[in-house]
Amino acid sequence: MWTRQHKQRNTGRLIIPSLCVLFLAYFGFHAYHGEFGIYSKYRLEARAVELQTQLDAVKARRIDFERRVQLMHEGTLEKDMLDEQARKALNLSQPDEITIMLPAPTK
Repeated sequence: MWTRQHKQRNTGRLIIPSLCVLFLAYFGFHAYHGEFGIYSKYRLEARAVELQTQLDAVKARRIDFERRVQLMHEGTLEKDMLDEQARKALNLSQPDEITIMLPAPTK
């Protein structure tokens, strides 16, 4: 009867736990940094807040434009608004008037 005598190695006991740690680390990393991960959720929420502020600004501009257009409708046409628009389009003013140029609104 042959017997083999060799030293017992402890590396066999570490293979399964190390594979489990690698497995959990891989999925943990992607759960945080992946396309649908936790970090992406915070980025999307920040982007939603940014877009909401832009939407509010656009709505405010639209309300202002609608108010100005309403002043120019037939029957409610105000001469001051008409005069302002004509002077702005033609870039004209009277010699005894003071003209204050406002900067164009930025987008």
